[in-house]
Amino acid sequence: MHIQRRTLLAAGAAALGAPTFMVRAETGVSDGEIVLGHTGILQGPLGGPVKAMLAGAQTAFGEVNAQGGIAGRKLRVVSLDDELKPDKAVANYQALLGEHKAFAFFGCVGSGTTAAASQVLKESGAALIGGYAVADSAREKTRGSGYYMRASTEREAQALVQHLTTIGITRIAMAHLDNPGGLEALSLVTAALKERKLEPTGSTAIKGDASNAVEAAQKLMAGNPQTIIMYLGGPLPGELMKAVWGIGATPSFYGMSIVDGGVTAKVAGPRSRGLAISQIMPYPWGAADVYIRTYRELMDKATLPIGYYSFEGYFSASVLIEALKRTGRDLTRPKLHATMKALKLRLAGMDIDFTGGQTTGSRFVEMVQVTNEGKYVR
Repeated sequence: MHIQRRTLLAAGAAALGAPTFMVRAETGVSDGEIVLGHTGILQGPLGGPVKAMLAGAQTAFGEVNAQGGIAGRKLRVVSLDDELKPDKAVANYQALLGEHKAFAFFGCVGSGTTAAASQVLKESGAALIGGYAVADSAREKTRGSGYYMRASTEREAQALVQHLTTIGITRIAMAHLDNPGGLEALSLVTAALKERKLEPTGSTAIKGDASNAVEAAQKLMAGNPQTIIMYLGGPLPGELMKAVWGIGATPSFYGMSIVDGGVTAKVAGPRSRGLAISQIMPYPWGAADVYIRTYRELMDKATLPIGYYSFEGYFSASVLIEALKRTGRDLTRPKLHATMKALKLRLAGMDIDFTGGQTTGSRFVEMVQVTNEGKYVR
């Protein structure tokens, strides 16, 4: 009797075109939605660039959602503030996986925070795509889970040192953030100098409140450098430049990509003109590229500022969107990983290539200068 009843039910389901078995849906994926998780610092000076990055990403996600989503599913980002604290970041990753049912992670921020969450990522099987301001050592800890768009800090350090030595600058000092990411950047710049049989004329960490800026300026200038490379965020580059000028020194300044030219110009004033910065994203104000023009049009439409931070978010979101499209309707975490590991594409003149097991998809670095109004020129 039971056998006959099951047979009749199966036959009825088949007649209605329904499956005769249940398939468990992937976490964070429903008929109409894909949930993405994000954790990062969202307040204070370091939170500004992160919010700009997310605004650019949301512009890209909003545009694809307006067109019906990806295979009928719209993208939704759940963002939590971790204050750049590793323990809070780990708790956020766990909450995003458990409470918010995130399918994958996007644009998560920081080196110590990302490294601390590497085991959570591995155990969940969820991908982290487009991590922001993540040092090379932390990227390595997320190998197999993380996919980073921006060139590595090592690549950026090599490009900067090559540029400086090519134009005849060999006496180079470095100021860096007072944290593990800053020390790692210093070690990579030092290694790039050693390849050319050089070493820094001096180096120092700048405290987050810039309270040691004058002391740092004196220490750096004791080695009589021609140039100071800065791995500093928020107002710190401007405060250091003012302190150096205040003791009567006039070296040139080069910033790594975490330096915000606009903020620096506001802090340091017109004398900041000529500050050069190594950028790891294409120039967002270019007129020739259709992709870049589309980014600017969408940002203008949303009345959002155009800049490197928002363009990085828009770019990383575009890569994720393309990966989701290529993965198809039958979306699972392992299938997204497989897509990312085979991904090669070109956007805005920048090549992305994750084949061969790479965690970092780009080697793009170019130098730009800051005007006294805080704008960028090539």
